[in-house]
Amino acid sequence: MAIQEPSSSSYNRRVQTIRGACGHDCPDTCGWVVEVRDGIATKMSGDPAHPFTRGTLCAKVNHYLERVYHPDRVLHPLKRVGPKGEARFERVSWDDALADIAGRWQAIAAESGPEAILPYSSAGVQGLIQEFSLDRRLFGSMGCAALERAICGPVAAAGLTATIGTGTGIDPEQIVHSRFVVLWGTNTIVTNLHYWPLVREARRRGARLVVVDPIRTRTAEAADWHLQVRPGTDALLALAMMHVIVGAGLVDREYVAAHAVGYESLVARVRDYAPADVADAVGLPAADIERFAREYATTQPSLLRPLIGLEHHRNGAMQFRALACLPVLTGAWRHRGGGLARSTHALHYAAFALDRVQMPEVQRPGVRTLNMRDLGRDLCDPSLAPPVRALMVYGANPMVSIPNQARIREGLLREDLFTVVHDLFVTETARFADYVLPATSQIEHLDLSPAWGHLYLALNRPAIAPRGESVCNTELFRRLAHALGRTEPWLFEGDEAMLRAALSSGHPWLEGVTYERLWAEGHVRLNVPEDWRPFARGGFPTASGKAELYSEPLRALGHDPLPAPGAMSREDGLQLITGKTLHFLNSGYSHIERHRRRTGDLFIELHPEDARRRGLVAGDVVRVWNARGALQAVCAVSDRVRPGVAWMPFGGLTDVSGARQSVNVLTAEAPTDWGGGSGLYDAFVDVAPIGEPVAAVAVLREQDDITAPAPASSRSSSGGARPS
Repeated sequence: MAIQEPSSSSYNRRVQTIRGACGHDCPDTCGWVVEVRDGIATKMSGDPAHPFTRGTLCAKVNHYLERVYHPDRVLHPLKRVGPKGEARFERVSWDDALADIAGRWQAIAAESGPEAILPYSSAGVQGLIQEFSLDRRLFGSMGCAALERAICGPVAAAGLTATIGTGTGIDPEQIVHSRFVVLWGTNTIVTNLHYWPLVREARRRGARLVVVDPIRTRTAEAADWHLQVRPGTDALLALAMMHVIVGAGLVDREYVAAHAVGYESLVARVRDYAPADVADAVGLPAADIERFAREYATTQPSLLRPLIGLEHHRNGAMQFRALACLPVLTGAWRHRGGGLARSTHALHYAAFALDRVQMPEVQRPGVRTLNMRDLGRDLCDPSLAPPVRALMVYGANPMVSIPNQARIREGLLREDLFTVVHDLFVTETARFADYVLPATSQIEHLDLSPAWGHLYLALNRPAIAPRGESVCNTELFRRLAHALGRTEPWLFEGDEAMLRAALSSGHPWLEGVTYERLWAEGHVRLNVPEDWRPFARGGFPTASGKAELYSEPLRALGHDPLPAPGAMSREDGLQLITGKTLHFLNSGYSHIERHRRRTGDLFIELHPEDARRRGLVAGDVVRVWNARGALQAVCAVSDRVRPGVAWMPFGGLTDVSGARQSVNVLTAEAPTDWGGGSGLYDAFVDVAPIGEPVAAVAVLREQDDITAPAPASSRSSSGGARPS
């Protein structure tokens, strides 16, 4: 295999094989290999040497090169020539676009202050350098409004931190040593595909698999036991489990006495949550709750694996706080493969010299912060002072991924709002832009790729030259800084220099991890011990140094200091849950015909009882509505959902009438209890027929085209994954 040297800038050797890493917001962060012939990427495959990817890519990324070479890709700067929302643009030069953007920003800052400029980004390009580096330096030093990026992740982290001081847990690969595995609010087979072989290996070694989910997903169908709870009642279920664990004498009293505070207060709290008293609210028989609690407490090592689902409720932080108490009570943290395993991002970022990349010292203090969840409200708020007059969107498509889509559209239609979007395609958001600037794909730029589902750090090497006039995020901000007349050297630092600086922290987990090594090997595991039990002997990173079953910091903030059910929404209609589909990533890949064809029409899935009450049958074209908006979809009928619950696919699919709106037209901002997120799963809708039935409904398309990675049983007997 021909290995390109770090100093080489040639993209046109006859044949090259280049290692990189997927930049999608997914826990797997797969390593890939790109084959390049005469400067053209001709083949992409999973890196067989990557211990987590094991040579396999998901159904989306298998066709990534179609995205790179798609005819609709934006390859040159575009300027709006028609009304906002019509997506009518003309090609302009980079010089003209940058000069106009810089001039408009300078005028807005002079008239209204720099806080009238809102940079808006998320994890559309997930990597340390391209996701957040020069943008933080530029906008921060300008004094622009700051953005709270809390739509996904921070709520879970805040809830866990209230109990154990951190939003992470054990190395997820240690699941192979577990004997009682609970996948809580995660459809692992679809959204965390490369983790499934590890789950299978744990089961091969004797583990029992339980899935807690309101929907009978493919993962739930594959489990030993599916507990189909009512949405948003997870904290209530955890409290009932604690009632049983305490009452049956199943608490690890030695561990709790040494490593926790607030036990007696917690005991008093959980007396009120007997399984029989909460069964109706949770939607499970009391006997099942009792059995679940006993099996969890008495089968060690036990592991909780919660991911995204729980945090998208108004009580999201409290749900994670309550779950985090369970492995403390049972002493599960003592055991290899025991405790809780969530995101590993905190482990990666704790090792980097992150301040060297973002340079917080150059950012103006005291600027206002707007929550990304509230984009529509903020764009339309006449009392906001100063108003948002300029919006810079990169690595995000808020018209699809953020709640209250109609309100966002209303804001983007403002003629006095100057909007710039940097993306590969004219997305739903870009249709409203004054300028659309061409962005590189993942195989066209350099980045450092930490993972939030495992401990392997990867280097994404550019495999081909940027297509057309596209530029990566960092190059865009270097050009904008120049157009704004800025001359500070730190606004023009190169990507490789920032990457090297990030690795220079001296943290023991990065010992021996160098730029050259990553270039040669593609990926390196953080130097975390293989048998790493972070809280086996306590040492929780809380104010007390112990797990806080009673949280004084929460009390000081005005929250309940003890685990509680939290505010659970109950309204008329069907509670709407949305989920990822196999072929789309939010809006990503939705423009590719093969993915649209395989996913089918936008549909809403109802329990047979709910369909019958509304006079609906499978295939009916229906109106789905609430106070925020309405859309048209195809009705699917299935007992995968509970009575009183409806399920719709998230992102990518639009109204079957042809209207450019998707499921987030039905969701509200709905702030969470703490953590800054959105309770978008606390939306309620109703459904009625409006048209003739269609031929077929793609209800279980999540099961199509899944190619499983190599079985976990083919790995080392210890379950530890290591480069070959």
